[in-house]
Amino acid sequence: MVHYKTESDIQIIKESAQVLGKAHAEVAKAIKPGVKTKKLDSIAEEFIRDNNGVPSFLNYNGSFPASLCISVNDTVVHGFPGEYELKEKDIVSIDCGVLYKGFHSDSAYTYPLEGVSQDALRLLERTYESLYLGIAQAKVGNRIGDIGHAVQTYVEQFGYGVVRELVGHGVGRSLHEDPEVPNYGKRGKGPKIMAGMVFAIEPMINMGTKKVVQEKDGWTIRTQDRKPSAHFEHMVAIFPDRTEILTTHEYIEESYSFKWRNKSR
Repeated sequence: MVHYKTESDIQIIKESAQVLGKAHAEVAKAIKPGVKTKKLDSIAEEFIRDNNGVPSFLNYNGSFPASLCISVNDTVVHGFPGEYELKEKDIVSIDCGVLYKGFHSDSAYTYPLEGVSQDALRLLERTYESLYLGIAQAKVGNRIGDIGHAVQTYVEQFGYGVVRELVGHGVGRSLHEDPEVPNYGKRGKGPKIMAGMVFAIEPMINMGTKKVVQEKDGWTIRTQDRKPSAHFEHMVAIFPDRTEILTTHEYIEESYSFKWRNKSR
């Protein structure tokens, strides 16, 4: 069941998303070779709590052990922070959520470390572009399938794989709500997009096969062929006359030292 949001609900979600965006930026400042992923997690948790939020992911379903999902190279999503030290040429996806005044926000960004291959940079650029192509289809009068179709048709022309097992989702008082928002689909299919919906669009795109495997920890998802994967995510609110992006990557891109965008051409 879709939980439709009022304008006052959406305003609180925007406030939550501001805390989230700034938490991402604090993490971005620390991303460099030699940094352990558990350090990034502690930075995020401290910032969120210092700003009257609660990490949405920590103890999710009673079992996720961290405030961030940190997924490096061939890990698609849900990687655990730990002792791993970032290295030159890595790509690292950071997914984070914040609970603030009763509402969740959720966004993700994939960082390339300097020295990363041109192929990996192209994967990130195209995944990032596919996110905005999906957002462009998120409007009253369209259907959820229009979003997935836009993402899928764009990235598959480059030979990339679109993960099927993991999808975007509604966000509100619960971190995961209806509707599900796949990154693949057919035009004109799926639930109607209606005013009052708030949902996350989050392309998870693999350099190789779309097939993934789950690790024994019950959370970590990797590409089957061990090729890299990229993940970007925004939340949007649907209004009768417009669509608004509620989350922000602006603080990230101001803070991250490697200005990688548009360097893969």
